[in-house]
Amino acid sequence: MGFFKLLYAILLTIAPISELRIGLPVAITYAIENNIPLLLIFTMILLVNLITVFFIFLFLDFFHSIFMNWKFYRKGFNWYIKRFQNKIKRFNKKYDKLGFLALVFLVAIPLPGTGAWTGSILSWALKLDRKKSILAICMGVIIAGLLVFLGTLGFINIFQK
Repeated sequence: MGFFKLLYAILLTIAPISELRIGLPVAITYAIENNIPLLLIFTMILLVNLITVFFIFLFLDFFHSIFMNWKFYRKGFNWYIKRFQNKIKRFNKKYDKLGFLALVFLVAIPLPGTGAWTGSILSWALKLDRKKSILAICMGVIIAGLLVFLGTLGFINIFQK
């Protein structure tokens, strides 16, 4: 039963919107329940989220154009992009001023919908420099991971007393 909770945490970490912001607290509770070192679980979830960035770009670069031929995918993607356009416009203004740091900060905000998926899609849609974008997204994921990790431990400690 416990293994499925870890698998669930990994799937949440890979999924858009939830990412490690939801997956990491689930994994931490699994680690505490099973007496697994928290640093090991933190590192694993962080790596899963970081590796996801490369798969997002791989998908967008190679498979997106193929899937755009499918009506179901095209409708869903267009709906998502319309919803996303205001975020793209706001980010583009910030990126013009702050550059690299704007992408780091966007991804680092530990709220659902601001992580690696959002950063990768923004970078791809705005045709930002790929290497710099990946570095910025990875830095943001690490910052968000640390914030969520520390926040989760603090939250757990409050309720254990």
